[in-house]
Amino acid sequence: MNIWQSYKNSSFILKMTAGFVLGILAGVLFGAEAEIFKPFGTLLIKLLNLIATPVVFLTVVLAVNQMNPAQLGRTGGKLVLYYGATTAAAVLIGLGLALWINPGSSLSLPNAEVEKPATPSISDVIFNIVPDNFFSAFTSGNLMAILFLAIIIGFTISGMRLATDEKIQNYGAQLQTFFEAANELFFRILKGTLLYAPVGIFAISASTFGTQGWDTLTSLLEFTAVFYFGVIILWIFVYSGTLKLFKIPVKSFFVNTKDAYTTAFFTSSSIASLPVAIESAKKAGISERMVNFSLPLGAVFNSDGGALRMGASIVFAANVTGVSFSLTDFITIVLIGTLLSIGTAGIPAAGLVTLSVVLTMFDLPLEVVALIAGVDAIIGMAGTASNVVGDVVGAAVVDQSEKKAEMAG
Repeated sequence: MNIWQSYKNSSFILKMTAGFVLGILAGVLFGAEAEIFKPFGTLLIKLLNLIATPVVFLTVVLAVNQMNPAQLGRTGGKLVLYYGATTAAAVLIGLGLALWINPGSSLSLPNAEVEKPATPSISDVIFNIVPDNFFSAFTSGNLMAILFLAIIIGFTISGMRLATDEKIQNYGAQLQTFFEAANELFFRILKGTLLYAPVGIFAISASTFGTQGWDTLTSLLEFTAVFYFGVIILWIFVYSGTLKLFKIPVKSFFVNTKDAYTTAFFTSSSIASLPVAIESAKKAGISERMVNFSLPLGAVFNSDGGALRMGASIVFAANVTGVSFSLTDFITIVLIGTLLSIGTAGIPAAGLVTLSVVLTMFDLPLEVVALIAGVDAIIGMAGTASNVVGDVVGAAVVDQSEKKAEMAG
């Protein structure tokens, strides 16, 4: 019992890394015979597939429900615009670098037979956003339709809770309670899945590495290098460039906020590092009102690191499976990656969950998720630091913009 408790309480990063490393060792020792472990990896894939869609749907409903349109006003609009722009930029950086460097091109998944998915037209993509009925969106796995439903349901519940009619207010409160309870239910299932995840990671890395050897490790190192290169570009050109555009001293900004992104880097948790980020943002001269409003919002809605990873991961998955995407496919990926990263920034293992959803949408094997999960600890550290820096930069530039507006008024 003590062993189980120690396992449950140990770091998720440590468990995932241990599973991956032990899987590599097992692959080296057993060679092709490591295929015997594969069913345990298949189980993890099925569990991820089972949980991903409801977790994304419920998280987005509750996140949108927290947004009061009247309170958001001009400030909220600017923040949402900023989040959308930087997240899309992060996806594009990830896509561009991955297409250039082509990580995973020397690797193939055993027994993975994938046909190129049919390329939808732009009009089909737009029309598919609105489902024929509520349940068809879920049974067909139509992610865009699911996100559409989550957004309109979230805003509607928010409107009901703020209605003048007391009866409607009560209905809104009851609906919020229902979605919070459902969210808690699926989060508990997700936590259980994540307890099993290291075993699944061990099994898939063992079976894959046993049949492919160093090609697997080389490809994962290439993927990690692509991601970190993308993070450097994101910080230098997107974040620093945005600060310069609003005439905010770049060097002093990063010096004053170093506690925020270093804490995020070592904890790999945007939520856990939020109190430190709030203090750092105030130290950087951002108004307390803006800090208290924007940073919690950013922790829920903004995930530039996750978006960058999404862009790189989909190319890695395509290379591993030998699938080539059209321009329309990449436009769809950018749109979905942006929406998913904005909507699921605060959930546990958000990168693995959202990547599972996108790979499923494009009929790509979820074994890729398990492979990437092996280096998830290393990627997650820089990704979380980018999320937090992105939040603080957003607060800084919107605060600067509001101060100018107030002075002009």
